[in-house]
Amino acid sequence: MTTLPPPKVKQFPDDSLEKKVYNIVEAFKDNLPRMNDRNRLAFSLFKYMKGEGDEPLTSIKTNKLKIEGISEEQLAKKIEEELKKIK
Repeated sequence: MTTLPPPKVKQFPDDSLEKKVYNIVEAFKDNLPRMNDRNRLAFSLFKYMKGEGDEPLTSIKTNKLKIEGISEEQLAKKIEEELKKIK
């Protein structure tokens, strides 16, 4: 019996929309301590940027995130400001 190495992870290019959105959410890791929460929120925001998902406040509320040190509304406003920079 052999143990195979894990599959390689293909990273997004630095100029891709996915990478930009995930980097925005990663910047709030002090307010979103769980990595899984950050990934779910980033995916929701990526869908929003493509015109398929909900706005940031709705995404934050429906994803049931653990948020520390800031309200949902304040976090949504900050994220919205950052998303406007990459549109």
